[in-house]
Amino acid sequence: MSTQPKLISKIKINHTPSQVELDAMGVNCWAVSTQEVATFPWVYECDETCYFLQGNVTVTPDGGTPLTIVKGDLVTFPEGLHCTWEIHEEIKKQYHFC
Repeated sequence: MSTQPKLISKIKINHTPSQVELDAMGVNCWAVSTQEVATFPWVYECDETCYFLQGNVTVTPDGGTPLTIVKGDLVTFPEGLHCTWEIHEEIKKQYHFC
């Protein structure tokens, strides 16, 4: 039996969301969060969708492939995801728990 955390589903990323799509999702009404340069483990207790307003971060799912996220990316992290965040440049994001 494997002791590795199970990745329930993959991270979804849209590098070029349209303004129409962002407006339809109500992104402008979402909470805003900032985080300075840091590296830390993270576990998602529920789905979270984020729109990155600034910064550069690499998110690496446990046992998975690193994903680079930058300003303008719309990303959904699935419930149950275990990962490591490596923030290279301070980020600012709008976020919503699904």
